[in-house]
Amino acid sequence: MHHHPHPRERDTAAFAPAAPLASLVAAAECVPFISVPPRHSNQQLLFFFFFFFFFFFFFFFSFASPTEQLCSSFLLLLLVIVRTSAGDNRTTPNGATAAVMAAATVGVLLRLLLLPVVVVVSLLVGASRAANVTYDHRAVVIDGVRRVLVSGSIHYPRSTPDMWPGLIQKSKDGGLDVIETYVFWDIHEPVRGQAQQYDFEGRKDLVRFVKAVADAGLYVHLRIGPYVCAEWNYGGFPVWLHFVPGIKFRTDNEAFKAEMQRFTEKVVDTMKGAGLYASQGGPIILSQIENEYGNIDSAYGAAGKAYMRWAAGMAVSLDTGVPWVMCQQSDAPDPLINTCNGFYCDQFTPNSKSKPKMWTENWSGWFLSFGGAVPYRPAEDLAFAVARFYQRGGTFQNYYMYHGGTNFGRSTGGPFIATSYDYDAPIDEYGMVRQPKWGHLRDVHKAIKLCEPALIAAEPSYSSLGQNTEATVYQTADNSICAAFLANVDAQSDKAVKFNGNTYKLPAWSVSILPDCKNVVLNTAQINSQVTTSEMRSLGSSIQDTDDSLITPELATAGWSYAIEPVGITKENALTKPGLMEQINTTADASDFLWYSTSIVVKGDEPYLNGSQSNLLVNSLGHVLQGSASSSLISLQTPVTLVPGKNKIDLLSTTVGLSNYGAFFDLIGAGVTGPVKLSGPNGALNLSSTDWTYQIGLRGEDLHLYNPSEASPEWVSDNAYPTNQPLIWYKTKFTAPAGDDPVAIDFTGMGKGEAWVNGQSIGRYWPTNLAPQSGCVNSCNYRGAYSSNKCLKKCGQPSQTLYHVPRSFLQPGSNDLVLFEQFGGDPSMISFTTRQTSSICAHVSEMHPAQIDSWISPQQTSQTPGPALRLECPREGQVISNIKFASFGTPSGTCGNYNHGECSSSQALAVVQEACVGMTNCSVPVSSNNFGDPCSGVTKSLVVEAACS
Repeated sequence: MHHHPHPRERDTAAFAPAAPLASLVAAAECVPFISVPPRHSNQQLLFFFFFFFFFFFFFFFSFASPTEQLCSSFLLLLLVIVRTSAGDNRTTPNGATAAVMAAATVGVLLRLLLLPVVVVVSLLVGASRAANVTYDHRAVVIDGVRRVLVSGSIHYPRSTPDMWPGLIQKSKDGGLDVIETYVFWDIHEPVRGQAQQYDFEGRKDLVRFVKAVADAGLYVHLRIGPYVCAEWNYGGFPVWLHFVPGIKFRTDNEAFKAEMQRFTEKVVDTMKGAGLYASQGGPIILSQIENEYGNIDSAYGAAGKAYMRWAAGMAVSLDTGVPWVMCQQSDAPDPLINTCNGFYCDQFTPNSKSKPKMWTENWSGWFLSFGGAVPYRPAEDLAFAVARFYQRGGTFQNYYMYHGGTNFGRSTGGPFIATSYDYDAPIDEYGMVRQPKWGHLRDVHKAIKLCEPALIAAEPSYSSLGQNTEATVYQTADNSICAAFLANVDAQSDKAVKFNGNTYKLPAWSVSILPDCKNVVLNTAQINSQVTTSEMRSLGSSIQDTDDSLITPELATAGWSYAIEPVGITKENALTKPGLMEQINTTADASDFLWYSTSIVVKGDEPYLNGSQSNLLVNSLGHVLQGSASSSLISLQTPVTLVPGKNKIDLLSTTVGLSNYGAFFDLIGAGVTGPVKLSGPNGALNLSSTDWTYQIGLRGEDLHLYNPSEASPEWVSDNAYPTNQPLIWYKTKFTAPAGDDPVAIDFTGMGKGEAWVNGQSIGRYWPTNLAPQSGCVNSCNYRGAYSSNKCLKKCGQPSQTLYHVPRSFLQPGSNDLVLFEQFGGDPSMISFTTRQTSSICAHVSEMHPAQIDSWISPQQTSQTPGPALRLECPREGQVISNIKFASFGTPSGTCGNYNHGECSSSQALAVVQEACVGMTNCSVPVSSNNFGDPCSGVTKSLVVEAACS
């Protein structure tokens, strides 16, 4: 039934929510009908006009991601103003008076000023229009279109808000469509169930992070968990959860499910409140519930399966308007998508023919542990894994991690996971792109995107090209679109294969991508991207260097202050109980430290004595008992001297991150569990059941010695401060290094402890914990299956000496550095460093495909195909200032250590200098036409090392 609306109905309808842009333009066309009554003075009109604009801008800019409903409200308000003015209009039969004409003139100006407002708001309405996100058997579907998506993990609390926009932009420049992050329950709800205790400030500002991703034009995959693993303390659970009466984690337990649902709802409501789901016009297109539960659910039996199904149903009931996934859950119920995690997922298939093939964690490297060597993953192998996944029907792949960042404070899981969470990711811990990994993967993404029309339009067709070689073709029925992947999965031998009548050379363990089924745009084993070498440049040999250009005179004068941390029980709130108590149940992880103290009266003739000597034997679950550490049971045996009368025994037990993975990980204990014995040649005394007094944390922690804004009489200023003494606090002042290069502190010379810059913890340091002497390789062969211990470096060296200090932690002028040193060290050896790119290099052969940027579309390349070496300075404003090395022929070596081969063109250096010096970037064709042919019949390469300034 149709009717003719009342004029006011018609105007209001034009501003209804979700109105098409044409309707909004029509609404703008109503503005010229504004007329101003003569009885309104221009001053009144001006006041009314500015009042409206103040209201508009104040209200509008309170919302960084406006929704359609909000924008429509503004338009409706604007219309009310317009119609109110029009309704009050007065005219005279004989024409307008001068006053009326003057008012009309003001009205015209008002109309002209209001028109841009309507247009701007109209555009914002369109920009924030809700998206319909679904999926089919091939892909995630956004507004009815299948999408081939590349994603990368960036965890918001592992970097700083000041770093987020740059990290996200570098991710976008690297070819990502999606940013993926976990949500970390423990940092958002440090105290149970108190609404005012939710913390979304600073590095915890999840809404700000998601909006930053949206501002860059990327999507978000929000992995709520709320168990996240992530090498994060307690797997992301707040430790108070352990103390909820009757609770059992991650199983069909009402107490746990109630807490999990409450927090999950809080996260979803927070995202909805900010309009961040795609169904509201926001960037979030996917969410995850639980995390890798299928890896361990068998330990929970039928109750585990019931819990998994409950979690899926609970998530769907939250009505986010976007699909949910469960990773590593082969029996994830519909409509949840089960996804794959691992180093390779090309052989993975979802549990339903209606679900797409998705890879939520492609491990770009591996995490570092204190006491372990540094793991890395070759770019060629990572690229091979990515290409194989898309070749074998995958359409969503996520790098875990794309930027790893830093485990600030006490956030590391483990135990013994290091403070650096660099992960050998494409963007390093400091926010700098890691080359060639970042650039090579960017090229892979471009190649995949050239194939996207075929990938979303056709089903894969597989055929063997010979032993360990395979072709996959995506071709439409009318043959109008065709893309192909040629794979050689042999870990040893290169292959030459026939495909569509042509011969293609496939290096071992590689994939060639042909977006037109004819021309190779990229081979995963052939890197066109440049290599960068970064170095940490020390700002003086020590923090007390008196060079004014490095360290301020105030620092040299102030030197170090110190405060002694007392041994044993010093707090009034200490607890005394018979027997030995498990550490985590006692401390609730309020501190890494727990003192165990008892006393014994000795006469001098006890059977456990040998004269005045006895052996003290302590068994502990770890993680650190002063002087000894192990990941399992610690046995500390040490001679002690006892005197007649009362003797006191004090033990300091230390945790280094709580367990974060495995069935029942929440029940893994720590601390001194016994027995604790005194033993001698004639007997032993078991002290395990005697009265023990417990002190949670350090006295310095209670006094907030780490906070420089709180003065304390404990600090002693003395040039002769103690060194190599355990249990001591140090404090000094420093000036931040000039410029904007990333900053780190080198803790070489210290033992183990924690550091704070201006009151913010930069994490635990432990430079005395060395990697094993063996297990590392000089050059890791990318060919063959990767594992976390395949490619290791820095054997026999400290696992970590450099600790990131974000620029946002620093302030102009004086800054404070505070340390708690547990084992003993010399703070005069500490130095500040900045991370800088020392060289950019590239190595491209005549056999490499053309630069992928020369491809305009899947069917067309530019007019100058062929391999080319490309260099680009990493920072804005830099130019290539020097060519350190250039060779065309058969050069060898690595960036920073190249050598000319037996065959080398004499023109190489001059040609490269002419093309590159003074340029921000340059491209040099790799061809004998450019350099001459120093050795005919030999495949030649161009190698260049350059510097930027």
